[in-house]
Amino acid sequence: MLFSLRELGQWLRLAPCELGLQGLALLLCSALLVLKVDGAAAALSCWAVLGPCFAADGLSTYFSTIVSVRLCRDGEKRLAVLRLLWVLTVLGLKFVFELLLCQKLAERTHELWYGLVMAPIFILLQLLLLRACRVN
Repeated sequence: MLFSLRELGQWLRLAPCELGLQGLALLLCSALLVLKVDGAAAALSCWAVLGPCFAADGLSTYFSTIVSVRLCRDGEKRLAVLRLLWVLTVLGLKFVFELLLCQKLAERTHELWYGLVMAPIFILLQLLLLRACRVN
């Protein structure tokens, strides 16, 4: 079952352009990963492969800050603060996951086990579960 754009926007509290930006970054990361694994761009590091996701996180954070400032200016301070906190939490957990994944894959450290790398995703899934129950 696929979710509609409206449902994703309600659950994640991201604007459609932010969802499109994240989708485009995921597409670019997937293409770079395929090129790296296939050997066409074997010189790419994990940091370069996930670069579009890092850039999309930064742009989404910037966009959310602008939206929150505009909401505060329009007199909806509570909505602005709640939206900004939620979006920063989601993007922050996504960023920490990407950062830990790059450290695990690039440096081949044994101190970082995959349960620790996936911990931000598990927290994010629990938050999305609570958000989905609240929205519906």
